[in-house]
Amino acid sequence: MLVYLRLLKESFGFAMNALQNNKLRTLLSLLGVTIGIFSIIAVLAAVDSLDRKITKDLSSLDKNTIYLMKFSFGPSDVPQWKREQFPNVKYDEYTYMKGVMTNTDQMGYQIFTKRESIKYDSKTVSDVNIVPVSYEFIDIQGLEFQEGRFYTESEANSGATVIVLGNEIAKSLFENTEPIGKNVRLYGKRFTVIGVLKKQGAGLFGDSDDTSAFIPVNFVRQLYGDNNTSLTNVIIFKPESGVDMAAYKSEISQKLRSYRGLKAGEIDNFFVNVFSGFTDFIDGILGQMNLVGWIISGFSLLVGGFGIANIMFVSVKERTNLIGIQKSLGAKNKFILFQFLFEAVILSVIGGVIGLLLVWIISMVLTKVLEFEFVLGMGNILLGTGLAALIGLISGILPAIAASKLDPVEAIRTGM
Repeated sequence: MLVYLRLLKESFGFAMNALQNNKLRTLLSLLGVTIGIFSIIAVLAAVDSLDRKITKDLSSLDKNTIYLMKFSFGPSDVPQWKREQFPNVKYDEYTYMKGVMTNTDQMGYQIFTKRESIKYDSKTVSDVNIVPVSYEFIDIQGLEFQEGRFYTESEANSGATVIVLGNEIAKSLFENTEPIGKNVRLYGKRFTVIGVLKKQGAGLFGDSDDTSAFIPVNFVRQLYGDNNTSLTNVIIFKPESGVDMAAYKSEISQKLRSYRGLKAGEIDNFFVNVFSGFTDFIDGILGQMNLVGWIISGFSLLVGGFGIANIMFVSVKERTNLIGIQKSLGAKNKFILFQFLFEAVILSVIGGVIGLLLVWIISMVLTKVLEFEFVLGMGNILLGTGLAALIGLISGILPAIAASKLDPVEAIRTGM
């Protein structure tokens, strides 16, 4: 063990000597490893950070949550021209389904509408994501409040002019003023603020509850009517835990087909979207990003491997005389082999550490600038270091074998 520790120490010394005596050549050779490790770890860190963000944003939603609407979350066998003719789900379909569906924990109704401006005195916040929903939404979404409350069933059913503000919207409008009980203007009406949500942070697709405002869905129905084609309606189902999802989806389809009077043989003119299908779609995209990152980084690592091999072949040539002396003093081929192999690994790991350091610096900068938490996890650090060591091992094996097989007499004579 002591022999190998001494060997590792000497190899580290030779690697540092190569860096000091041939700075430009060594750094250029290490550049490939640095870029390769930087590329792959940067991609993996970005994907991990995005995955963590998605998990956090969607943690309040049950993966079995179902969205009944005219659009599909993923690819569909139904031609686009036919999908465009599908009707919006209606509020009366929502009330009907509430009465006939079994094994349902919660069911809500939501309308996707355009963005609006909200005013309070002389202050205006533009481009607010207005979320008209029924009263059950708080239990489906798991909203958390900084202060106040969500609207009640009677307020929702009557379309009362009450509003729940996202954290950023409330701060922009009221700053240090107490918002609860204040009146804001939206759609030309006065809405009473009854709640402010806890700060959530940046959302998955740019939006988040921080920049949203929640109002009773029946107010928007009274404003626009039920047949407005510019709006998209959705019925949200939260089934009871342990339910057979295939049977539950089939029940939804059967009940709505019956209500709409669809005949046998006619296709469904709606889509039953399970939320887990959307998360699977996102996971697929993240997997493709990882694959592309590995492919791009592979070329850099290949170049880096050739660079390390070049350094080691030059190092063998420069130290031919020293190798001959070591062998004449009794050094075994294995000792020479490991000496150069350790040196190649150390040089490669140095390049990898530089790449990891660059990823860490950039992640810190982007986290502050974008308010998105980029995380360089210990797993990725270990992966980057291990990958760099593997590149050094593969690249250094041939030069190390060549050095170990040198004849001591010829080596001394050649080096003189």
